Amino acid sequence: MPVARTALVTGAASGIGKATAQALAESGVRVILSDVSEGGREAAEHVGGSFLQADLASMDEAAALSQRALDLCGRVDILVNNAGFQQMAPVEEYDDRAWARFLQVMLVAPFQLIKRLLPGMKEQGWGRIINISSIHGLIASPYKSAYVSAKHGLIGLTKTVALEAGGRGVTVNAICPGYVRTPLVEAQVASQAAAHGIGEDEVIEKIMLDPAAIRRLIEPEEVARLALFLASDDARSVTGSAYSIDAGWTAR
Repeated sequence: MPVARTALVTGAASGIGKATAQALAESGVRVILSDVSEGGREAAEHVGGSFLQADLASMDEAAALSQRALDLCGRVDILVNNAGFQQMAPVEEYDDRAWARFLQVMLVAPFQLIKRLLPGMKEQGWGRIINISSIHGLIASPYKSAYVSAKHGLIGLTKTVALEAGGRGVTVNAICPGYVRTPLVEAQVASQAAAHGIGEDEVIEKIMLDPAAIRRLIEPEEVARLALFLASDDARSVTGSAYSIDAGWTAR
């Protein structure tokens, strides 16, 4: 009987990470959920997985996470780099340390995990690396210089590792969602509604999603199903790609 695949999903306490972990678990994959929040432990129990708490803002903790996952399950076949956060400010007002923290969590930490888990994937001749980027990995918005820079960089990392690993049975892809119904986005909606004195539905339709063809928030499960495909054997020839799931935002 073949050994079950094992996946490590970061930023898995809620939103896209939790939905992806659940989709993988339901497909028979052993799942390790990681998050800075203890809420990841409850999410892991919910999907029948394991939990490793780690603060990816720490270079040391990010570097150690891969070995902790290997010690726990012996192998990691699928890596989903999802951890992220948001903070907006004009570039001239952006705090230097906050800017660097974005790069560490959303670009350096994925590099650190890929670096340490890729050799095992190459050795066994099978691996899947899925980086959750954003439409802001493809286009820019004002006041998001750190987030946009990190997400653009993550797509560059995706393409580079895809070229290096393709001959060894390892695929590397990015997913670029638009606004997804996550706690992070819902907090932004409430903040915008209060700032503009309008309802939350109006914020979504007229402010946040004005450039989109379909003006609704994307559900985390939609992104998870795309990740599940990229993690499958059916996607063995798909690598180095950045998949938009943005309700037509980048079609303009």
